[in-house]
Amino acid sequence: MNTKRNTMSVKKIRQMLGGDPELDWVADQLTSVAQMYQLYESAQHEISTKLENLDAEFEVNYNHNPIHHIDGRMKDPQSLMGKIQKKGLDRSVNTIKKNIFDIAGLRVVTNYIDDIYTVKKLLSQQDDVEVIKRKDYIKKPKESGYRSLHLVVKVPVFKAHDVETVPVEIQIRTIGMDMWASLEHELRYKTDVDRAEEFASNLVDNANALFEIEQNFQDIHHQL
Repeated sequence: MNTKRNTMSVKKIRQMLGGDPELDWVADQLTSVAQMYQLYESAQHEISTKLENLDAEFEVNYNHNPIHHIDGRMKDPQSLMGKIQKKGLDRSVNTIKKNIFDIAGLRVVTNYIDDIYTVKKLLSQQDDVEVIKRKDYIKKPKESGYRSLHLVVKVPVFKAHDVETVPVEIQIRTIGMDMWASLEHELRYKTDVDRAEEFASNLVDNANALFEIEQNFQDIHHQL
């Protein structure tokens, strides 16, 4: 799994603020956020490890890897603050934990369409994994043509003195869907609005064409 790890420690935070007692409240807030990010990274790692193990077991039993690759990402603090403001929430760590479910995220890219649902089934059958949200944009694509299966799952993270159940957002899609989503994201966020609108209908057509091609590839795979 490719992901960037949080390296901000309590000691570094105190050193960064120079040990000024008047800034203790700032240090406390930053420490709470750093501890929260470490907790969510641990949850992300737990889910990623489960997926890698399931993929390896599937290869042994069925001579097929449903997972092509896994990418991890942590929501950056600026994006998190923007989401908090949009929802009208206060900035306390407890409020964030109760209302924001995509701080830790995984993108699971599969080889075939059927693999998406295989991965979802295998993961959700784990005794310590709870699916709390599910949106299927494959059976019901977005108007833009976007396709992916979105899950939010909770997994227990064992800390030094207790256990905390932590949410992780998972997006499961095929190689073709992922390639399309990357292009759509680039057009949406890296070009002007007029250019994005210009390509909008073309993107929908290409999304449908890609889906049909992947269905054909899947049929061939089943017949081999």
